Amino acid sequence: MKKQHVNKERAPIYEMMQEMKDKAYSSFHVPGHKKGQAYTESGGAGFLQNVLQADLTEITGTDDLHHPEGVIREAQALAADCFGAEESFFLVGGSTSGNIALILTVCSKPGDLLIVQRNVHKSVIHGLMLAGAKAVFIQPEPDPVSGLAVAPSAATVTAALAAYPQAKGVLVTMPNYYGMGSDLAPLAEACHQHGVPLLVDEAHGAHYGQHPRLPGSALASGADGVVQSTHKMLAALTMGAMLHVQGPRIDRGLLRQRLAMVQSSSPSYPIMGSLDLARRLLHVQGAGAFTAGLAAVDALVRGLAELPRFKLLHPQGQQPQDAAGAASAGSTAQAAIRPPAAAYTTQDPFKVVMYDDTGVLSGYELQERLEAYGCVPEMSDDRYVVLVYSLGSTEEDTRHLLDALRHITVEKADAQNSADASPAAESRHSVQTEAEKDSSLTGASSLPKTQGSPAEFSTWNILAQATVSEPIPFGLQPIPAEDTETVSLRECADRTAAEMIIPYPPGIPLLYPGERITEDTAARLRVLSNAGAKCQGAADPNLRTIIVYKKNRKQGSHL
Repeated sequence: MKKQHVNKERAPIYEMMQEMKDKAYSSFHVPGHKKGQAYTESGGAGFLQNVLQADLTEITGTDDLHHPEGVIREAQALAADCFGAEESFFLVGGSTSGNIALILTVCSKPGDLLIVQRNVHKSVIHGLMLAGAKAVFIQPEPDPVSGLAVAPSAATVTAALAAYPQAKGVLVTMPNYYGMGSDLAPLAEACHQHGVPLLVDEAHGAHYGQHPRLPGSALASGADGVVQSTHKMLAALTMGAMLHVQGPRIDRGLLRQRLAMVQSSSPSYPIMGSLDLARRLLHVQGAGAFTAGLAAVDALVRGLAELPRFKLLHPQGQQPQDAAGAASAGSTAQAAIRPPAAAYTTQDPFKVVMYDDTGVLSGYELQERLEAYGCVPEMSDDRYVVLVYSLGSTEEDTRHLLDALRHITVEKADAQNSADASPAAESRHSVQTEAEKDSSLTGASSLPKTQGSPAEFSTWNILAQATVSEPIPFGLQPIPAEDTETVSLRECADRTAAEMIIPYPPGIPLLYPGERITEDTAARLRVLSNAGAKCQGAADPNLRTIIVYKKNRKQGSHL
């Protein structure tokens, strides 16, 4: 089919919203705030007033997300052109709604089987539950230096597909929360050889493939269905995301139906308008959209040369400035020389993963120190702090960060004293104690022991209990209370979880209902509890206890 000419400078939804905002008419439709008029007598809506004036619904001229024929249809076509998809769909419920819709499309019948990377976002588990699907979990490959899990290897995907030829597809996450990645093309090839789609949760990679210094996109690597959080690494409002598809392996008609099921029938026009604007910014400026943001990152790398205490994570044998585009989808020369077993070959330059090379400050403590100086990171773990740059970052941001790091450096003695007495230090001591009891904690015994390696304690490293698991059934039937009991974390090993435990961030379930709690997992639960980690799904907000199946009950029958 011949590609139609598009006017990339258009922002159809945004332009329509501007026209409606400026148009003089009386509203006899929802929303009830009536362009913000409801707040007039109470002094107005403050900074939200402009948003309220642009807050629309499906009326004449505004189109309909679930049956697009006008501006929304045009905006989605422009997005497909910008991101290299055959068809793109706007998401107003974040990547969560896209992941669920993809799973409900591919696993269209209860009992359908999907091969899934174990450390996936909770939305994937929820999608499996809604679909009544079975999951075969596969182990992601770890980076041997940092110990952090990246993605499953092509060999693992091939083995899983050979063992379960009835699988409807494969779902992986790329990049991970730390911006780490590898080449997806071999995974796509393995899937296509078996006639199934590769689904990619690319929530943190909406900007991929848009600049030579950025890794290649999942679509360019051959993925069939890709979910991107446009709000995370581009410039849309929070909850603004997109789902991109290509090729014949995904039923697009069914996908539209599933999206209508899981998304609101009253989608947010401000969010959709921001998706349109974010796309136009990228479409018009191209690689130039990232110039300022990359300059800010480069300024940080130069500044850290004078602060040797703080190091950045990057693929082995590469420098931070070179790590990004090394394994872009089109780089066949790099692919040819890459070691076949390399798990970590690309690093998003906008995901700055920092650690204290002296070991004085844990990642948690470094985050606390940075926040004290007005620099708010994305997340941290026992070793690393994740600092997110983007096309909106400036060199002034970097100057602020470097100034904070200089202050922290001169506080080294105080930091040492704090590290000896702080909750984070207690967490580290707890971690070390548990690790001494079981050197195989979360599979880390198979990794090289590097100085200060935190791999086994990252909430991203939620690993499968086998390289390729047995099929695990998921469903929505509640677990009867009489089949469960509450036990302490000291007593939970070798029991079967009856609740989902989700450390947040990053939102990767440590346990799902029906999963056996290994000694490793029990130790990790105690570490998280001692550290005061925030865990969604847990009935006990302090994570001192966990709900498990009673030993005399058939475990897992209510998944």
